[in-house]
Amino acid sequence: MKFQIPPLASDIIISVYAIISLFLRFKLESENPVSPMESIVMGACFVVIIWVFIKLKVLNPNWFGFFKTKKA
Repeated sequence: MKFQIPPLASDIIISVYAIISLFLRFKLESENPVSPMESIVMGACFVVIIWVFIKLKVLNPNWFGFFKTKKA
């Protein structure tokens, strides 16, 4: 049995994760000189982490009901 988070909780977790990761990136980049390539790599790493959890079906986003989901 896989560990799956319900769709609404997944949406909230993804939203909070995005806000916190953006805050951390802005705070880090304002305090330390960061090149544009480092900024892109850091952002890509944050996106890949959440993408892996979605692909593994741990997070099941419903996108707050904005899009129709396919029923399998």
